Amino acid sequence: MMRIDGRSPDQLRPISIEIGAAPYAEGSALIAYGKTRVLCTATVEDGVPAWMRGQQSGWVTAEYAMLPRATLQRTRRERNGPSGRTQEIQRLIGRSLRAAIDLNALGERTITIDCDVLQADGGTRTAAISGGYVALALAVDYLVRSGVLETRPTLTPVAAVSVGMLQGVLLLDLCYEEDSQADLDCNVVMNSAGGYIEVQATAERSAVTRDQLNALLDLAGRGIQQILDAQAAALATALPNNAMSQVQSP
Repeated sequence: MMRIDGRSPDQLRPISIEIGAAPYAEGSALIAYGKTRVLCTATVEDGVPAWMRGQQSGWVTAEYAMLPRATLQRTRRERNGPSGRTQEIQRLIGRSLRAAIDLNALGERTITIDCDVLQADGGTRTAAISGGYVALALAVDYLVRSGVLETRPTLTPVAAVSVGMLQGVLLLDLCYEEDSQADLDCNVVMNSAGGYIEVQATAERSAVTRDQLNALLDLAGRGIQQILDAQAAALATALPNNAMSQVQSP
């Protein structure tokens, strides 16, 4: 099967990660999965949600938005608060990134990861998670370098990718046109230890077998390993060697 962009079924789109794309943020990364581009910024603030006060633990949360012309037709801004879809994506990103860090080591501080989609061609939430992890790691490094934290929290890298099935063929990292026609699409979030953080799978037309689902997860795992490598290469240009040693390697 020839894909619309000429890739093989098990091939990722080209990935790029630009460190420090938003210099005022404590951590930032501009990540691209092919034509999908997401700006991820990390903001550190003292304090935690009211229900966490007094627990001596930190919090990581996320917000997600799509610029009006990130898509072919203009999308109206969400002026009355995030839509149900946006809230679901924000929660997914937040859950994924909380799994990457020892929250107790943050103290009572909140790190907010803002994920703004500049251009959308499928896989915006998976790109946001992968770029969000890079922004989070940079924010943690900022806290250590500025003396706010004496001990560097251990980070477990997290990345995400989509997989799907179209005309019986298993595909890695779907672009929008593939995603819109897929018989099944699945978003997979994993860490560098090979653990699953979240799997979101929906069959659009017919059910899939356990063997097909297993094959999809295997395909996602191979793709995520490549994304973890890209994250590590980007962070190696910005973090000191002693910081990288406390990041669990893929």
